[in-house]
Amino acid sequence: MHSTSRIVIALALLGAFGFHAHAEVTFITFYGYVLPILEKNCQVCHRMKGANLGGMIAPMALTTYEEARPWAKAIATNVASRKMPPWSAAPEEHGLFVNERTLTQAEIDTLVAWAETGAVRGDPADAPPAKAWPAAADWLIGEPDLILRPDAPYVVEDAATDVYAYLKTTMTDVILPVDRVIRAIEIRPGSSAVHHIVAPPLGALTPGNDPTLYPDGVGVLLKRGQDITWQMHYHKEPGPGTGVRDESSAAIRFYPPGAQVKYLVQGNDLGRYDFVIPPGDASYAITAEFTFDHDSQIVSFMPHFHLRGKSALYEAVYPDGTRETLLSVPRYDFNWQSTYQYKDFKKVPKGTKVVYTALWDNSPANPFNPDSSQTVRWGEPTTDEMSYGYLSFIDESGEQESFFDDANGKNGVNFVILVALSDKNRDGKMSEVESPAEMLGFFHVVDANGDGFIDMNEARTATQTMRVGPAKQR
Repeated sequence: MHSTSRIVIALALLGAFGFHAHAEVTFITFYGYVLPILEKNCQVCHRMKGANLGGMIAPMALTTYEEARPWAKAIATNVASRKMPPWSAAPEEHGLFVNERTLTQAEIDTLVAWAETGAVRGDPADAPPAKAWPAAADWLIGEPDLILRPDAPYVVEDAATDVYAYLKTTMTDVILPVDRVIRAIEIRPGSSAVHHIVAPPLGALTPGNDPTLYPDGVGVLLKRGQDITWQMHYHKEPGPGTGVRDESSAAIRFYPPGAQVKYLVQGNDLGRYDFVIPPGDASYAITAEFTFDHDSQIVSFMPHFHLRGKSALYEAVYPDGTRETLLSVPRYDFNWQSTYQYKDFKKVPKGTKVVYTALWDNSPANPFNPDSSQTVRWGEPTTDEMSYGYLSFIDESGEQESFFDDANGKNGVNFVILVALSDKNRDGKMSEVESPAEMLGFFHVVDANGDGFIDMNEARTATQTMRVGPAKQR
């Protein structure tokens, strides 16, 4: 770039930030213009022992000129492409969510111009006051009232690649003598092998996720004697010396006893277990639905796929038939699975239906695809797939439901989920050998064609005919 062009860019950017340009100012400097942007948007992770967001830890610090200068061109490239800061919501949704990580165009232009004009240091006297960050051992939610861990650590063996383990925290009266309402939750991975954690009612941890802090008067109920099940997904490269000991944890801040909590948060996973993604399909889509029984407020969304996940879309279909996009994630990123929490909760009337559309790319063009020649079904390993459109909300009537759907919910047995969980060879059906023991007594009732297998069509039929109440998800 010619020096004249650099001067024009610099002067234009100075004007955009409201500064009076002087003839002698020709460059964007680190201390004058870059450091404030980094402090505001980047250093929460990019600092020595920075924030651990769901296991994602920044590879370099950007708190001083000496630290940032070698990375100037990389910073420019990544912010110009909007790869950093990591945030996957469509631009139309910018400004709606409390945990949004985005830069303005003026901030992007400043960082790019700094790199292109030589990454000038400038005068340290121009720097803003140094930001005080919490120590690495501190929790982002502040001092917790309670820290929960599984009853025993888990060892991921050297030979392991993908492991799902179900651990338990026994909630004794010593740990929690009375029911309490959670105000803030921060789940922290206990090793580098943790990919994600699901631990109702504490919530979930995925790569890149922020802690959850609810506004005044809103929280999640933790009941006395309610044991916690931790669904742990470990993923690592196998080999000698790669094994790790994991002791993940959850820090909790409660409302004080007697505090007025108006709303309790609950949710639905909008999960589908009956999809079949054909080999090479670049845009395979399915939908799941959830209808609100009462006037409600949507709190947050979190789509979850594996390596073939392409995009996610949440839409509201209102009782009058009008349709509105709530959240679009056009480029899903397996390594940054954000929760999108509204600044102002989204009010929806009784009868509103949320439609979740999940899209996968099983083509060779997907650089993360383990094998585009395979037919892909639901499965726990990362090389299989999942489809969840987690939705948390407040029911204004006060009625409470199970936070996550399961195979034996209030509406009876969900055979679709049972088949998906039991289908060990991933052929899309459950044999008698694969069937749980408690189901063998009525296996042949569900196996309508008598071929010795329960396929997804038979599972769907049995789920609908044997439920004691209406299915809300599908």
